[in-house]
Amino acid sequence: MKKKKIVSLLLVATMALSMVACGKSGDAGKKASENGDSSSDTPLVIGWDAMSQKFSPFFAESHPDMYLDDKCVQIGLLGVDRAGQYILEGIDGYKAEYNGTEYTYYTPSNIKVNENEDGSVTYDIQIRDDMKFSDGEPVTIDDVIFSFYVVADPTYDGPSTFASLPVKGMEEYRSGVSTLSTLIAEAGKDNTDFTNFTEEQQKAFWDAVETKGAEFTQSIVDYMVENAGVAEGDVTAAAAGWGFELPAGATTEDFFLAIGEQYGWNFASMDKEAASVTIADSFPADVVAMSTTGVETGESADHIEGIVKTGDYSMQITVEEFSAPAIEKLGTAIAPMHYYGDKSLYDYDNNKFGFPKNDLSLIRSKTTQPLGAGPYKFVEYKNKIAYLEANENYFLGAPKIKYLQFKETQEADKIPGVLQGTIDLAEPSMSKAAAEQISGENSNGELAGDVLTATLADNLGYGYIGMCAKNVKVGNDQGSEESKNLRKAIATVVAAYRDVVIDSYYGDAAEVIQYPISNSSWAAPQKSDPDYEIAFSKDVNGDPIYTDGMSDDEKYEAALNAALGYFEAAGYTVTDGKLTAAPAGAKLSYEAMIPGGGNGDHPAFGILTGAKESLAKIGFELVINDLSDSSVLWDALNAKTAEIWCAAWGATPDPDMYQVYHSKGGTTHYEVNEPELDALIEDARTSEDQSYRKAVYKECLDYIVDYAVEIPTYQRQNAVLYSSERVNIDSLVKDPTPFWIWMDDLATLEMN
Repeated sequence: MKKKKIVSLLLVATMALSMVACGKSGDAGKKASENGDSSSDTPLVIGWDAMSQKFSPFFAESHPDMYLDDKCVQIGLLGVDRAGQYILEGIDGYKAEYNGTEYTYYTPSNIKVNENEDGSVTYDIQIRDDMKFSDGEPVTIDDVIFSFYVVADPTYDGPSTFASLPVKGMEEYRSGVSTLSTLIAEAGKDNTDFTNFTEEQQKAFWDAVETKGAEFTQSIVDYMVENAGVAEGDVTAAAAGWGFELPAGATTEDFFLAIGEQYGWNFASMDKEAASVTIADSFPADVVAMSTTGVETGESADHIEGIVKTGDYSMQITVEEFSAPAIEKLGTAIAPMHYYGDKSLYDYDNNKFGFPKNDLSLIRSKTTQPLGAGPYKFVEYKNKIAYLEANENYFLGAPKIKYLQFKETQEADKIPGVLQGTIDLAEPSMSKAAAEQISGENSNGELAGDVLTATLADNLGYGYIGMCAKNVKVGNDQGSEESKNLRKAIATVVAAYRDVVIDSYYGDAAEVIQYPISNSSWAAPQKSDPDYEIAFSKDVNGDPIYTDGMSDDEKYEAALNAALGYFEAAGYTVTDGKLTAAPAGAKLSYEAMIPGGGNGDHPAFGILTGAKESLAKIGFELVINDLSDSSVLWDALNAKTAEIWCAAWGATPDPDMYQVYHSKGGTTHYEVNEPELDALIEDARTSEDQSYRKAVYKECLDYIVDYAVEIPTYQRQNAVLYSSERVNIDSLVKDPTPFWIWMDDLATLEMN
């Protein structure tokens, strides 16, 4: 269960990308169409990470599930090109040059954006009229409308954020509705008013809370006793360490009620807090269903005013105001209403959209068996293998390979598996050791050769070392100059060790970055920019720390001297070049958590080790907590107890910073909470001028670096490894990028 929390953290910033990227096709798709039927019955066996069998365009959560469904089974309303630009005219083909080559991209839609005089924005959507789902049923605009209404439903709890858009009438459609679990919880155990639920439902709910709910939180208490030094039976202390404030003498049931209240009694969301016992596996199914069963308790509209059907293959969506990131939220998969919903329940003119409002049970029932209009159709999942077959109805032509097998494969077995023939393709984690292993198998000593072929592209994300401003500060003000200077002192020494360590770990498969943004983003500052700076390379007076020609040891010494200046400015007592006392609210020792498996297997481990040894020379202790169970880190981040940690962010084509850095964002581990930064982030959303947005985002990035809550560490590359002997290397994706991967040209991949 703890792995579930890791997935949720790492994917929180990538969900939007996965929802818009499905079913993209370019030149390769056109060639598939021209080549006609599938040409190979030899299956392509893909080494894949473990799947949770949520192969749903609406409810998939993990990377393996989402990408299998999005890229293979479904088609998306829109897509992006190799540079990450959204394609708004893809029906007849959109041409764009990348790396000196012109590519043509085909998508199911054309989308025209119109800004209205009242400040609202209208998206006129036209889809192709020649598409079919894999079962032969035609794709129409009704399927698109159905899909939008699913993710807009008041009881929807999947990854799509479409409902957060200010679509005209969205608030009225979602208001006046509560879930059954919320109503029963708020009414209390002694309720006698059964207007909105039955007495039997109330009893079932509270019986589950008193028994299974208490077991759920008891498992958290047990975990905190074993791993965090909490006294046996001290529920209040365990809850505090988990991020919940409870009165002295609280019970495990009190703890469960607090979790329920925080998550609005959505059991799927509450399971993110699980230690070992889960709600999904232990609660009765009828009680679990209460958190996704909607009950209208007040006035609620029966349709969304801003979603308008304009033809059999066209529609219009109106939002109240312009927001640059809005376009990606329109990228829902075009799911078949006749399969996921009920055609008899669709009557657009009478505000019926393929399922009963507030009841997604029919859609949820198809989660493990997807159907769509993508290049492949799902056959079955069996013995840790997902079997897919070419979709002869794919709108860009049947794929060249008829059968796919996604085979669950451990990381250590990916390269040997391709080499030995148990799999044909895999995505191994790239490091210097992995590159040497691959090159060593080829007669030419290169990454691409007669035995193995590895292609590399920047990862859509980056590695970083973070600090929580609330926990690493001076006094009570985390935004004071003294607090910033404390964090800059630590960051200056840590940053000095990045170059040598990252090169040692990754070699050519990664590079050190200087700003907290993926280098793959159009908003990332470039070395050629006149105001580009090396992160944490100036002292407390603003003077450069390093000079040309310095050796590595000289750089480390210069960084340490600069750190002393920052510590002193933060209020630390410095005597004979050493720290002897910390100011109020600060310490001489801070913990850095790193998920290195307990044996230092992490690209930043060497960075922390070097910084620890250096800082010890001046009387400062950096305690490295190398976690064998990485879930401890995610628990600490969620509970806001972590001081310093190592992790990585995912990203989306649009570099919107709201989720991570805005005070109201959903993943704000840094606790910056500054109105000035919030205003900059909001300002960048209001313009469609990319050059203006890039300039504003540069201000945001400078603000974050100055606040010293994030040390940008590395931009790594993703690898795709093929068997040169079994896969036709001439058919591989051309010019792969973070936005255009091997799965986007899967339809034209060939076996030898």
